Amino acid sequence: MKPVLLAALLSASLLAAPAAAQAGSGARPLATIPALDVKRYMGTWYEIARFPNYFQKKCVGFTTATYSVREDGRVDVVNRCRRADGGTDTANGVARQLGGASSPKLEVRFAPAILSWLPLVWGDYWVIDLDPGYQLAAVSEPKREYLWILSRTPTVDPAVYDALLGRLRAQGLDLNRLMPTKQGQ
Repeated sequence: MKPVLLAALLSASLLAAPAAAQAGSGARPLATIPALDVKRYMGTWYEIARFPNYFQKKCVGFTTATYSVREDGRVDVVNRCRRADGGTDTANGVARQLGGASSPKLEVRFAPAILSWLPLVWGDYWVIDLDPGYQLAAVSEPKREYLWILSRTPTVDPAVYDALLGRLRAQGLDLNRLMPTKQGQ
């Protein structure tokens, strides 16, 4: 299994560095959207920007996440990105919804299924912002160590993007860490 890309777009935040300083500084808990319609969320999303992370260090752009509902109710996850050598890295995982059927809190695992009983292999995937049309989303986790901005299209209207950044800043995310993702040809 290749350690890659968006592996935290659903990855094990417990394996990462210690919590962000802000998370331990008394900041209010990270808020999610009120409800998530998982079936509407399915499909391909383009990564518009992210916080740098170790599992995407070889990715130079063209990053996508594709989700599809499985018969057991879980979600198959396929993350792809292009490396500097022109090759593609792919990470396959599975996500499970926490709480009720409309919970915006999921966990994801990219480790082999045989290890799924270990809490350590599951990472938080919280949808913290999502437009009503399910076209632009922000995903993070309680410690605010990770952030991904995802879109149904490779580009986002600048005014819409700026408005999203304002909402994320209000959530206490350090947007100085935000790194744009190259998309396109």
